[in-house]
Amino acid sequence: MKFAMYPNFFKRLFDFFFALIGLVVLSPLILLCILILMPATQGNPFFLQRRPGKKGKIFTILKFKTMNDRRDNHGHLLPDTERITKIGGLMRKASLDELLQLVNVLKGDMSIVGPRPLLIEYLPLYNSIQAQRHDVRPGITGWAQVHGRNTISWQQKFEYDVWYVDNISLKTDLIIILKTIKKVLGSEGISASPDITMEKFKGTDP
Repeated sequence: MKFAMYPNFFKRLFDFFFALIGLVVLSPLILLCILILMPATQGNPFFLQRRPGKKGKIFTILKFKTMNDRRDNHGHLLPDTERITKIGGLMRKASLDELLQLVNVLKGDMSIVGPRPLLIEYLPLYNSIQAQRHDVRPGITGWAQVHGRNTISWQQKFEYDVWYVDNISLKTDLIIILKTIKKVLGSEGISASPDITMEKFKGTDP
């Protein structure tokens, strides 16, 4: 098999370099987000969750916490729409909650560009084609994110993810990064309300 220089070598170098520069340049903004979130999250502004990465290897994703932990009388978490904080909704709309994932990129768990890391519980639900999204490192942004993000179906999302895996290149990554910047500035591709998250994936036919 021919060794592909960009996805197998240069992409990781670019990820490390830009994640490091990004963390340095954005550190004042990150600190500001922490200070703003502290009162709304009872002193815990960070959200940590285990997610599957490349080849299904589990890692801990780092994000800003945009929802509280309110539960009903039975101890179950309330729906997302009832738990998201006002500042959390604004941060989601501006995609600021994703900034801390630069740390994951620096560590090698993630890439700047790649399929978004989803929930561990989805792993056994993927068919053989959908599972190909785990052939590469997950990304902060990806081909699906610049083609609808939370406003497209799961089927469309996975088709975009697999397309990216098959067409990974420096040119594609640069296009995705530029489109991401444009969409973030215009708040495009977020669900009708930024307070609402996409419904859970329940699987498809193999």
